Amino acid sequence: MSTAESQSKYLTKPSATETGMPKGIPYIIGNEAAERFSFYGMRTILVIFMTRYLHYMVDGEVGAEMSKAAANEQYHDFVAWTYFFPVLGSILSDIFLGKYRTILWLSIVYCLGHLALALMGAPGMTPSSWLLLGLFLIALGSGGIKPCVSAHVGDQFGPRNSHLMSRVFQWFYFAINFGSTFSTILTPILLKWYGPHIAFGVPGVLMAIATLMFWMGRHVFIHVPPGGWSFFKETFSKEGVFALLKLSIIYAFVAVFWSLFDQTGSSWVLQAENMDRNFLGVEWLESQIQVVNPILVLILIPLFQFAVYPAVDKVWKMTPIRKISVGLFFAAAGFALIMMAQMRIDRGETPSIAWQLWAYVVLTSAEIMISITGLEFSYTQAPKSMKSVVMAVWLFSVSLGNIFAGSVNHYIQIPGINQIASEVKQLESGTDASVQSWNVRTEEIALEDSDAKGKSVRVSGVDGEFDTDDDIVLSFNDYFKLQDVVTSENDLLKQAAEKIDQAFFESAEDATDGILPDNEQGKDLLAEMRDSNGEALAYKLLSRNKYRITSAGADSKMGTQWDVILTGAVSRADLDAQSSESQNAPYDWLERRIIEIRGEEGEAEVRKARGDIPETKIDGEITVGGQDTLEGADYFRFWTMTVLITAVLFVPVAYFYKEKSYIQTDDENGQSEAD
Repeated sequence: MSTAESQSKYLTKPSATETGMPKGIPYIIGNEAAERFSFYGMRTILVIFMTRYLHYMVDGEVGAEMSKAAANEQYHDFVAWTYFFPVLGSILSDIFLGKYRTILWLSIVYCLGHLALALMGAPGMTPSSWLLLGLFLIALGSGGIKPCVSAHVGDQFGPRNSHLMSRVFQWFYFAINFGSTFSTILTPILLKWYGPHIAFGVPGVLMAIATLMFWMGRHVFIHVPPGGWSFFKETFSKEGVFALLKLSIIYAFVAVFWSLFDQTGSSWVLQAENMDRNFLGVEWLESQIQVVNPILVLILIPLFQFAVYPAVDKVWKMTPIRKISVGLFFAAAGFALIMMAQMRIDRGETPSIAWQLWAYVVLTSAEIMISITGLEFSYTQAPKSMKSVVMAVWLFSVSLGNIFAGSVNHYIQIPGINQIASEVKQLESGTDASVQSWNVRTEEIALEDSDAKGKSVRVSGVDGEFDTDDDIVLSFNDYFKLQDVVTSENDLLKQAAEKIDQAFFESAEDATDGILPDNEQGKDLLAEMRDSNGEALAYKLLSRNKYRITSAGADSKMGTQWDVILTGAVSRADLDAQSSESQNAPYDWLERRIIEIRGEEGEAEVRKARGDIPETKIDGEITVGGQDTLEGADYFRFWTMTVLITAVLFVPVAYFYKEKSYIQTDDENGQSEAD
């Protein structure tokens, strides 16, 4: 039975006389709320999972921790793929299957992706492989249905009730944020206390419910048949090409907005780790703060719809293009607030999470002016048979923005020995091997106080020769955790760290309240110290409890993979944590996992992280390479200036752009010129 024949038992066009709300809308809105719970629940915890949990997902082993920039890169790559696959979804929908069948079948793929994430750590594949498989399937399923769902909403309307479309798109966006609000609150809690399997599994169950709910509405939906290959005729017609080119100009600017907005799930989450998250009497988890966005959307949508836009229209008509233009300037202001908060962190302060809350108010206002407007605008500007295609191109702007963000985070990463740590298990003992840009030689070593065998990895230095002064030696224990890094600069860096640590302990009578030297003070303290090549050491304060001392290494150049780095981390004794009540406080999932894998050593590490130690101490860890060339406030300053320049350049585009609207009617040429 052909697709067209199988769809004949369903309604294929909206009623020409119906004036009320289409009957299929409640099913679509309910489906969207459940699906968004699923997607945002998974996405909310993704960066935290990659940086804190992923390397503990194999029994008896501790892998290499993923760097923040690498986690940001993978996060934005995933989002980019999610918003690239709408192109595939629109082709399946408009040519072969129709919107309903495309949504239903790809939703099943979506569910399988969540299942793969819930199985991380299971036999057969590494956790990283399960992660990549799950993210790919979710990107394919979620991305593939995106242009179809929003276009499916528009298909339910005829000429007599098309005036309700704007209201429904507002409710459609309301459903998105309704679902994401609860998932953003709940999923970080599930991750903290019940672990990744449950945290990723619950959103999968909600996705299955969303799929069932969509199937239940099949008899009341308008099933617009696929256009077949005639799709190409209109798509590449003069009118179709012209419509796409016009919209692509707008989308190129909007892509920059998405490169910033989606960092609320990556760089903003990582920034929150260094903020005071006790706000309004609630101790927020780092990823949980993202719930502010959907809550604000629920509040600001009616405010903009019924108050802001009507008030502004009295003095200046707020066309869709003008809303987008103003939204870009709001986005710049929102990121400027984040930049200022990071400047305080860089000075060793602990700013309140309220900085992010205010930034969310501004950025969410930008989202309403850009995203909601762009969604409706894209549908109205698309010729009849190109609704899904144009929606896909609109969503592709999100992909482009995340490709940009991911590319920046990839570009700023300098290779580091963490690459070796992540692959040390695969290196064969006693053989030469190459790990990306490193030349390594491995051998087994005896571990102190243990019959187990560890592994030693020797890395040839700049000269490419083994057993010379610039070699780097890495020691791993029996569960493949990096224990020690030996270079020619170790002793010097430790002497430098002693000066910084001494200044910290002398800064206050109570060492718990000690203050690390700022950048100028640290530079003065280390001014007389030189590495083995006669180069000065570089000091940088990273946060209230962390600093970095860098030697240029064997190549005498700062900012390369040969930099030798000592990172100092303050563990502050917490008297409250040492009380009997706190000592008996239950361990969360990650703490239990660390103790399970590492035994007594792991429990000591957990206690230290809780502040349950006799006195404040500073630990130094030496590594080679692996730093980022753009970090701290400089990172956020880059993005602020990027979107600000974009907003200025968009002003003349908004002034000259002419709109042309197409509405679904029985008349093939149903269209109207915008004022």
